Amino acid sequence: MNKQVDSTILHCDQFPRANKYDPMWILQNSMGCNVIWLTDFLTQPMDLRPGMRVLDLGCGKGISSVFLAKEFGVHVYAVDLWEDADGKWEQAKEHGVSHLITPVKADARDLPFAKGFFDVILCVDAYIYFGTDDLYLNYITRFLCPGGKIGMVVPGLMKEFTDGVPEHLTDFWGQDCWCWHTLTWWRKLWERTGLVSAEAADTLPNGCALYARWKAAQDAAGLNHWPQDTETLRKDAGEYVGFIRMVAANTQ
Repeated sequence: MNKQVDSTILHCDQFPRANKYDPMWILQNSMGCNVIWLTDFLTQPMDLRPGMRVLDLGCGKGISSVFLAKEFGVHVYAVDLWEDADGKWEQAKEHGVSHLITPVKADARDLPFAKGFFDVILCVDAYIYFGTDDLYLNYITRFLCPGGKIGMVVPGLMKEFTDGVPEHLTDFWGQDCWCWHTLTWWRKLWERTGLVSAEAADTLPNGCALYARWKAAQDAAGLNHWPQDTETLRKDAGEYVGFIRMVAANTQ
Protein backbone atom coordinates (compact mmCIF):
# COMPACT_ATOMS: atom_id res chain seq x y z
CA MET A 1 0.00 0.00 0.00
CA ASN A 2 1.28 3.47 -0.91
CA LYS A 3 2.00 5.75 2.03
CA GLN A 4 2.08 9.51 2.47
CA VAL A 5 5.57 11.02 2.24
CA ASP A 6 7.13 14.23 3.51
CA SER A 7 6.87 16.98 0.88
CA THR A 8 10.64 17.58 1.09
CA ILE A 9 11.69 13.93 0.72
CA LEU A 10 13.09 14.46 -2.78
CA HIS A 11 14.30 18.05 -2.35
CA CYS A 12 17.87 18.32 -3.61
CA ASP A 13 19.94 21.44 -4.25
CA GLN A 14 21.57 19.77 -7.27
CA PHE A 15 18.22 19.82 -9.09
CA PRO A 16 16.57 23.23 -8.60
CA ARG A 17 13.95 22.76 -11.32
CA ALA A 18 13.01 19.29 -10.06
CA ASN A 19 12.25 20.65 -6.60
CA LYS A 20 9.06 22.25 -7.95
CA TYR A 21 7.34 18.90 -8.53
CA ASP A 22 5.19 16.76 -6.24
CA PRO A 23 7.38 13.95 -4.84
CA MET A 24 4.55 11.41 -4.77
CA TRP A 25 3.84 12.08 -8.46
CA ILE A 26 7.52 11.44 -9.21
CA LEU A 27 7.63 8.32 -7.04
CA GLN A 28 4.51 6.83 -8.61
CA ASN A 29 5.51 7.53 -12.21
CA SER A 30 9.27 6.99 -12.45
CA MET A 31 10.30 3.77 -14.15
CA GLY A 32 13.75 3.41 -12.62
CA CYS A 33 15.51 6.15 -10.68
CA ASN A 34 14.05 9.64 -10.14
CA VAL A 35 13.19 10.67 -13.70
CA ILE A 36 12.82 14.34 -12.83
CA TRP A 37 16.21 14.52 -11.09
CA LEU A 38 17.84 12.90 -14.09
CA THR A 39 16.05 15.11 -16.62
CA ASP A 40 17.08 18.20 -14.66
CA PHE A 41 20.69 16.97 -14.63
CA LEU A 42 20.69 16.15 -18.34
CA THR A 43 19.30 19.52 -19.42
CA GLN A 44 21.55 21.70 -17.24
CA PRO A 45 24.30 22.09 -19.89
CA MET A 46 21.79 22.43 -22.75
CA ASP A 47 20.18 25.51 -24.30
CA LEU A 48 16.54 24.51 -24.69
CA ARG A 49 14.27 27.24 -26.04
CA PRO A 50 10.52 27.59 -26.66
CA GLY A 51 9.45 26.27 -30.03
CA MET A 52 12.16 23.64 -30.34
CA ARG A 53 11.07 20.15 -31.37
CA VAL A 54 12.38 17.67 -28.81
CA LEU A 55 12.26 13.88 -28.99
CA ASP A 56 11.90 12.43 -25.47
CA LEU A 57 12.98 8.91 -26.34
CA GLY A 58 12.00 6.04 -24.05
CA CYS A 59 10.01 8.44 -21.87
CA GLY A 60 8.09 5.78 -19.92
CA LYS A 61 4.98 7.29 -18.37
CA GLY A 62 5.84 10.71 -19.76
CA ILE A 63 6.77 12.73 -16.70
CA SER A 64 10.08 13.77 -18.24
CA SER A 65 8.05 15.13 -21.16
CA VAL A 66 5.88 17.15 -18.78
CA PHE A 67 9.02 18.55 -17.16
CA LEU A 68 10.56 19.53 -20.51
CA ALA A 69 7.37 21.22 -21.70
CA LYS A 70 6.73 23.12 -18.46
CA GLU A 71 10.32 24.20 -17.82
CA PHE A 72 11.43 25.11 -21.33
CA GLY A 73 8.31 25.57 -23.48
CA VAL A 74 9.59 23.08 -26.05
CA HIS A 75 7.33 20.89 -28.15
CA VAL A 76 7.94 17.35 -26.94
CA TYR A 77 7.33 14.14 -28.83
CA ALA A 78 6.92 11.68 -25.96
CA VAL A 79 7.95 8.30 -27.38
CA ASP A 80 7.92 4.97 -25.59
CA LEU A 81 7.39 1.34 -26.56
CA TRP A 82 6.23 -0.08 -23.23
CA GLU A 83 3.72 2.62 -22.21
CA ASP A 84 0.65 3.52 -24.26
CA ALA A 85 0.13 7.01 -25.66
CA ASP A 86 -3.09 7.37 -23.62
CA GLY A 87 -1.31 7.62 -20.28
CA LYS A 88 1.19 10.17 -21.54
CA TRP A 89 -1.65 12.24 -23.00
CA GLU A 90 -3.45 12.24 -19.64
CA GLN A 91 -0.25 13.42 -17.94
CA ALA A 92 0.05 16.25 -20.47
CA LYS A 93 -3.55 17.37 -19.94
CA GLU A 94 -3.37 17.17 -16.15
CA HIS A 95 -0.31 19.41 -16.10
CA GLY A 96 -1.55 21.98 -18.59
CA VAL A 97 0.92 21.19 -21.37
CA SER A 98 -1.24 19.24 -23.83
CA HIS A 99 -0.50 21.91 -26.44
CA LEU A 100 3.20 21.07 -26.17
CA ILE A 101 3.22 17.26 -25.96
CA THR A 102 2.58 14.73 -28.71
CA PRO A 103 2.41 11.21 -27.24
CA VAL A 104 3.63 8.38 -29.47
CA LYS A 105 3.89 4.62 -28.91
CA ALA A 106 6.88 3.48 -30.97
CA ASP A 107 10.03 1.39 -30.94
CA ALA A 108 13.29 3.34 -30.56
CA ARG A 109 14.64 1.29 -33.49
CA ASP A 110 11.68 2.02 -35.77
CA LEU A 111 10.72 5.67 -35.38
CA PRO A 112 7.99 7.30 -37.51
CA PHE A 113 9.66 10.68 -38.06
CA ALA A 114 11.19 12.57 -40.96
CA LYS A 115 14.93 12.98 -41.43
CA GLY A 116 16.23 16.09 -39.62
CA PHE A 117 12.90 16.66 -37.84
CA PHE A 118 14.19 17.31 -34.30
CA ASP A 119 16.24 20.13 -32.83
CA VAL A 120 17.06 18.01 -29.77
CA ILE A 121 16.91 14.31 -28.93
CA LEU A 122 16.95 13.37 -25.24
CA CYS A 123 16.87 10.01 -23.54
CA VAL A 124 16.55 9.63 -19.77
CA ASP A 125 17.38 6.29 -18.15
CA ALA A 126 16.57 4.24 -21.27
CA TYR A 127 19.39 4.61 -23.83
CA ILE A 128 21.18 1.53 -22.45
CA TYR A 129 18.37 -0.68 -23.79
CA PHE A 130 19.06 0.13 -27.44
CA GLY A 131 21.94 2.60 -27.69
CA THR A 132 24.75 0.14 -26.96
CA ASP A 133 24.34 -1.16 -30.52
CA ASP A 134 27.38 -0.05 -32.55
CA LEU A 135 25.11 1.29 -35.30
CA TYR A 136 22.40 2.98 -33.21
CA LEU A 137 23.95 6.46 -33.10
CA ASN A 138 24.06 6.45 -36.90
CA TYR A 139 20.35 5.59 -36.91
CA ILE A 140 19.10 8.05 -34.30
CA THR A 141 21.08 11.08 -35.53
CA ARG A 142 19.34 10.87 -38.90
CA PHE A 143 16.31 12.42 -37.14
CA LEU A 144 18.40 15.33 -35.83
CA CYS A 145 18.77 18.61 -37.71
CA PRO A 146 22.29 19.81 -38.63
CA GLY A 147 23.93 21.10 -35.46
CA GLY A 148 21.11 19.68 -33.33
CA LYS A 149 21.88 18.23 -29.91
CA ILE A 150 21.57 14.70 -28.56
CA GLY A 151 21.77 13.93 -24.87
CA MET A 152 21.36 10.91 -22.65
CA VAL A 153 21.73 10.03 -18.98
CA VAL A 154 21.94 6.39 -17.89
CA PRO A 155 22.98 4.29 -14.92
CA GLY A 156 26.51 3.07 -15.43
CA LEU A 157 29.79 1.90 -13.99
CA MET A 158 32.29 4.22 -12.38
CA LYS A 159 34.95 1.61 -13.14
CA GLU A 160 35.05 -1.78 -14.81
CA PHE A 161 34.68 -5.01 -12.85
CA THR A 162 38.05 -6.75 -12.63
CA ASP A 163 36.91 -10.22 -11.58
CA GLY A 164 33.20 -10.68 -12.14
CA VAL A 165 30.39 -8.94 -10.28
CA PRO A 166 31.62 -7.65 -6.89
CA GLU A 167 30.17 -9.63 -4.01
CA HIS A 168 28.28 -6.70 -2.51
CA LEU A 169 26.44 -6.16 -5.83
CA THR A 170 25.38 -9.74 -6.53
CA ASP A 171 21.81 -9.27 -5.22
CA PHE A 172 21.48 -6.01 -7.17
CA TRP A 173 23.00 -7.06 -10.48
CA GLY A 174 20.36 -8.54 -12.78
CA GLN A 175 20.97 -9.80 -16.31
CA ASP A 176 19.68 -6.52 -17.73
CA CYS A 177 22.54 -4.70 -15.97
CA TRP A 178 25.08 -6.06 -18.45
CA CYS A 179 24.24 -3.08 -20.68
CA TRP A 180 25.83 -0.79 -18.05
CA HIS A 181 29.17 0.68 -19.09
CA THR A 182 31.72 3.29 -18.04
CA LEU A 183 31.97 6.88 -19.19
CA THR A 184 35.11 5.97 -21.16
CA TRP A 185 33.17 3.24 -22.98
CA TRP A 186 30.35 5.60 -23.92
CA ARG A 187 32.71 8.36 -25.07
CA LYS A 188 34.54 5.95 -27.36
CA LEU A 189 31.25 4.57 -28.76
CA TRP A 190 30.09 8.06 -29.75
CA GLU A 191 33.32 9.83 -30.66
CA ARG A 192 34.76 7.14 -32.92
CA THR A 193 31.85 7.58 -35.35
CA GLY A 194 32.56 11.23 -36.18
CA LEU A 195 28.79 11.74 -36.23
CA VAL A 196 28.73 13.98 -33.16
CA SER A 197 30.96 16.33 -31.22
CA ALA A 198 30.84 15.88 -27.44
CA GLU A 199 29.83 18.93 -25.38
CA ALA A 200 29.40 17.16 -22.03
CA ALA A 201 30.64 13.75 -20.96
CA ASP A 202 30.65 13.28 -17.22
CA THR A 203 29.08 11.55 -14.24
CA LEU A 204 26.45 12.73 -11.79
CA PRO A 205 28.13 13.99 -8.61
CA ASN A 206 27.17 11.76 -5.67
CA GLY A 207 25.19 9.63 -8.13
CA CYS A 208 25.21 6.44 -6.08
CA ALA A 209 24.26 8.28 -2.88
CA LEU A 210 21.37 9.92 -4.74
CA TYR A 211 20.30 6.53 -6.09
CA ALA A 212 20.29 5.15 -2.53
CA ARG A 213 18.34 8.21 -1.37
CA TRP A 214 15.78 7.57 -4.11
CA LYS A 215 15.44 3.96 -3.00
CA ALA A 216 14.95 5.11 0.60
CA ALA A 217 12.20 7.47 -0.59
CA GLN A 218 10.56 4.53 -2.38
CA ASP A 219 10.81 2.56 0.87
CA ALA A 220 9.07 5.38 2.75
CA ALA A 221 6.31 5.50 0.13
CA GLY A 222 5.86 1.72 0.00
CA LEU A 223 6.91 1.70 -3.66
CA ASN A 224 10.25 -0.09 -3.63
CA HIS A 225 9.89 -3.43 -5.42
CA TRP A 226 13.50 -4.35 -4.58
CA PRO A 227 14.01 -3.15 -1.00
CA GLN A 228 17.39 -4.89 -0.76
CA ASP A 229 18.78 -2.37 -3.27
CA THR A 230 18.76 0.47 -0.74
CA GLU A 231 21.40 -1.08 1.51
CA THR A 232 23.36 -2.45 -1.46
CA LEU A 233 23.73 1.02 -2.95
CA ARG A 234 24.78 2.43 0.41
CA LYS A 235 27.48 -0.25 0.63
CA ASP A 236 28.70 0.49 -2.88
CA ALA A 237 29.00 4.22 -2.04
CA GLY A 238 29.85 5.09 -5.64
CA GLU A 239 32.70 2.62 -6.08
CA TYR A 240 30.97 1.07 -9.09
CA VAL A 241 27.42 2.43 -9.42
CA GLY A 242 26.50 5.88 -10.66
CA PHE A 243 25.01 7.82 -13.57
CA ILE A 244 26.62 8.92 -16.83
CA ARG A 245 25.69 11.98 -18.90
CA MET A 246 26.53 12.51 -22.57
CA VAL A 247 25.54 15.60 -24.59
CA ALA A 248 26.77 16.10 -28.14
CA ALA A 249 26.12 18.16 -31.28
CA ASN A 250 25.26 16.60 -34.62
CA THR A 251 28.13 17.21 -37.02
CA GLN A 252 26.37 15.94 -40.14
